[in-house]
Amino acid sequence: MTRRHLLFGFLPAALLLAAAGCTPQSGQAGGSPAPGGGAAAGGGDRPKIGFVVKSATEVWFQQEWKFAQQAADKHGFDLVKIAAPDADKVLSTLDNLGAQGAKGVIICSPDVKLGPAIVAKAKEHNLKLMSVDDRLVGADGKPLADVPHLGISAREIGRTVGKAIAEEMKARGWKPEEVGAVALTIEELETARERVGGAIEELTKAGFPEANIYKTPWKQHDIPGALDAANPTLTQHPDVKKWVAFASNDDGVLGVVRATEGRTIPAENVIGVGINGTSGVDDFKKPKPTGFFASVLLSPKRHGYDTAEAMYKWVTEGTEPPKETYTTGILITRENYEEAMKKEGLL
Repeated sequence: MTRRHLLFGFLPAALLLAAAGCTPQSGQAGGSPAPGGGAAAGGGDRPKIGFVVKSATEVWFQQEWKFAQQAADKHGFDLVKIAAPDADKVLSTLDNLGAQGAKGVIICSPDVKLGPAIVAKAKEHNLKLMSVDDRLVGADGKPLADVPHLGISAREIGRTVGKAIAEEMKARGWKPEEVGAVALTIEELETARERVGGAIEELTKAGFPEANIYKTPWKQHDIPGALDAANPTLTQHPDVKKWVAFASNDDGVLGVVRATEGRTIPAENVIGVGINGTSGVDDFKKPKPTGFFASVLLSPKRHGYDTAEAMYKWVTEGTEPPKETYTTGILITRENYEEAMKKEGLL
């Protein structure tokens, strides 16, 4: 996740429906179902599987859909791609999939606390259910262990972020006591807490003063929202000349970097490390380095292709996916991102 867009990646977005037509590639965009129930009937006995994400505009989810479509093309099923950015859209989407005769649904919910309602809707419509990226939780806040889940090893990925920052600080000869850290937090989301917590754990282990880590709530989960969140923290500490930044995904770190640029803090005085390896890549492509130093590249292929394939085998062969599967990531910088992304089929 979070992304892991912690990938987990949690962002409101316009509703998008890309519904499968006579071939898996055909679709319809919009906030309501396509004529005839959201997707034209697939040919013959082709199974229909929904892939629901919380944002159609975030690159991570677009990549998941792309790879899920590859699984649909290979195995011959209709993939119904839907963005559901809020609770009402999630529940109406499940009703819609049920009306279409879908056999299963993969979901990254905009609110993991919708877990019991999602499970109930899936049972009502006889939909096999699998979660991806963000794990559904029950009324008690505990993960719904009966729902198969493919997620991100959030804590370990956070540690990778913290270690990368600590090593780059050392390479630049920075004294930890002279550095401030902006840590954008989304406390209500477990995977985001784990990513940021893992980074803090690794940083403090490397000697970074905990008092210099400024946890900053990130309410609007996009780059402008991250910029707005970071500005007050930077304002409150005018004496700090060197900054590091981390968050649950690339967008959060990019927002902090843009905030430092707005204050004319030199790029060489900023070390930002993101997660997902998506939007941050644009900074790698710029002629001059920015404060966005690195990102942990996650695998949307596994989260998209593997979950779609697993759901297909479940609905056609009765082979239930594992209850828990977790992925990790690799660190990318300006120097190695092209090679790493080509290996993942992202370039």
